[in-house]
Amino acid sequence: MRYRVLGGTGMEVSTYCLGTMMFGFVGNGDHEDCARIIHAALDEGINFVDTADMYSAGESETIVGKALRGRRDDVILATKVHFPMGDGPNRGGNSRRWIVREVEDSLRRLGTDWIDLYQVHRPDHTTDVEETLSALTDLVRQGKIRAFGCSTFPADEIVEAHHVADRRGLQRFRTEQSPYSLLARGIERHVLPVTRRLGMGMLTWSPLASGFLTGRYREGQDLDLSSGRPTLNPDRFDPSAPRTAAKLAAVEQLVAVAGEVGCTLPELATAFPLTHPAVTSVIIGPRTMEQLHATLKGASVTLDDAALDRIDAIVPPGTDLYPPDGAWTPPALTDPALRRRTTAERPAA
Repeated sequence: MRYRVLGGTGMEVSTYCLGTMMFGFVGNGDHEDCARIIHAALDEGINFVDTADMYSAGESETIVGKALRGRRDDVILATKVHFPMGDGPNRGGNSRRWIVREVEDSLRRLGTDWIDLYQVHRPDHTTDVEETLSALTDLVRQGKIRAFGCSTFPADEIVEAHHVADRRGLQRFRTEQSPYSLLARGIERHVLPVTRRLGMGMLTWSPLASGFLTGRYREGQDLDLSSGRPTLNPDRFDPSAPRTAAKLAAVEQLVAVAGEVGCTLPELATAFPLTHPAVTSVIIGPRTMEQLHATLKGASVTLDDAALDRIDAIVPPGTDLYPPDGAWTPPALTDPALRRRTTAERPAA
């Protein structure tokens, strides 16, 4: 296992990070089995574990906390805040009120006194970013978190947050966490260049493209939609959708590349993000022990220029074959009031 410094924080993290979204009722509800997977990952050299308050409504954090007892000092532990945790207003978002409340719940579920990396899970356009950065800076000064970052932020909002931090004397986002895979390369256009210029650590998630790069879904075969990711995001697996057809066609070509390299498709998929100079660590999200070991084999795969050129020809740089973030869409696209002038403002005919 290789290690890289996380965004100038001085913390060294493994180039593979254990993601725990599938731990809990959403994926694997067997707490003891999940603990065995976590321990196996640590034994393989992973020292970076990522979770979130909303994963299985807090159950994932609880599983991680129990599994890390006695090994907490050896692990860089990351979690997130933003998504609603219960009914009613003010139980989600990026406000100071919610952040200072929810960090206490995460600390309790994780069974720890500090969080190494606390991440804002998505942008919140109802809250001034200065409010968010101020609350997070206070948590660092209080010793409850060591550093903080953002997740799935557009490049312009990352830059804005850095300017606000500089102007107001606040600490800044040290990391960004974005979806990145052989089938979803959109962040190569703006996000990766920006995070590299700003010296941020870059964590990438969904290297297996919601399962399409596991080899389980192939062109000309019936798609099994009864378990796994298809049950969480059925639209992404619609066999009649052109996007599904495009992904399956690309998969067939990528299988051939993997054969030329001498590895499996999942190994190719998990090795690929680390070839970008801006990427610090790739988040893998196994549900079973078998998936963990199959994914970690990618750590030994080296992709040369010929292989990367072949990949570029199949999915050009900066191209997304599907919208990789199904959980968030910019309000400017979803709220008509943000992209249409009112009738009263339009000139008379």
